[in-house]
Amino acid sequence: MDVETRLQLLKNVGEEIITERELRTLLETNDHPSAYDGFEPSGLAHLPFGVLRPILVEDMMKAGVRMKLWIADWFAWVNNKLGGDLEKIQEVGRYFVEVWKAAGVDMSKVDVLWTSDAAKNEDYWKKVVTVAQNSTLARAQRALTVAGRTTKESIQTAQLFYPMMQVADIFWLDVDICQLGMDQRRANILAREIAEKMKWKKPVALHHHMLIGLQGRKEPEGFDENGAVDAEIASKMSKSKPETSIFVHDSTEVLMKKINSAYCPPRVIEGNALIEYSRYIVFRKRRTLMVERPEKYGGNVEFSSASELESAYVEGRLHPADLKKAVGTALDEIVSPIREHFVRDPSARRLFDSVRAAETTR
Repeated sequence: MDVETRLQLLKNVGEEIITERELRTLLETNDHPSAYDGFEPSGLAHLPFGVLRPILVEDMMKAGVRMKLWIADWFAWVNNKLGGDLEKIQEVGRYFVEVWKAAGVDMSKVDVLWTSDAAKNEDYWKKVVTVAQNSTLARAQRALTVAGRTTKESIQTAQLFYPMMQVADIFWLDVDICQLGMDQRRANILAREIAEKMKWKKPVALHHHMLIGLQGRKEPEGFDENGAVDAEIASKMSKSKPETSIFVHDSTEVLMKKINSAYCPPRVIEGNALIEYSRYIVFRKRRTLMVERPEKYGGNVEFSSASELESAYVEGRLHPADLKKAVGTALDEIVSPIREHFVRDPSARRLFDSVRAAETTR
């Protein structure tokens, strides 16, 4: 595969690339650069984790990138997820790996690594301390958006370790690319600055879009980043706010009920949850989207791209109810193999039951 094709695949992953010139140079000089995607194990898998991120990881791998999956169990512990119960957090980590497997990611080609293993190594903590020595307290507090915290929230002292550890992770893992959400950009930018200061390898930051929640766009409050990024963080589909989320285990009935209640004003694209799901998931998994409707409302119509769908919607040629039905049906078909895997496979089912129980009792 030539450089241009590989670059385009990665541009499809990254809503923001810092910098595209550096990424091009990396691809020109390295057939198999390394990248990592990391996550806190907490809660049941929703669309952003269970569907969107596997899509992005598969595109990364198609471009020849060697992926490292960083299971950030200690980060979830620091962030008091699941009541700070590390054993439950690690069980969720194992469940998340199973979700990606069910979503079609070839896990034999992914390096699965745990923060708790790194934490046993003195050199890891040397990197954490080195990062902290080259960061101010104010900078650490501002970077706490990576932990899902705003600048207006009260934080525990332990949570100040979070951004320092995340920056250290990049150098500990020795990756060329940080493939993370837009909410992680502040930590990645800090990593690039420290790399220059310490003469360490400077990573390319590839920030993907954060899928909007069912409620649509929300006004940002307390993130102190910039307008566009703040809005994306505030509006994201969040496992900690189940009312905003579609989970990969939702039944067809539950999924369609949620879709029917989603923010989807007529002729409006900006902040429209259903338009987002079609753009970032449906047309990444399917070549076309069929909208079935009675002849008196124009009959069935098939769209071959997100832009074609959006044009029809803005022009009023597609009603919100028809869009909801079509996108909801498509999403249900997309999550169905994941949902069924956790029913059919006994070990996967045990993981799901364990995580669901932890969610209920926390």
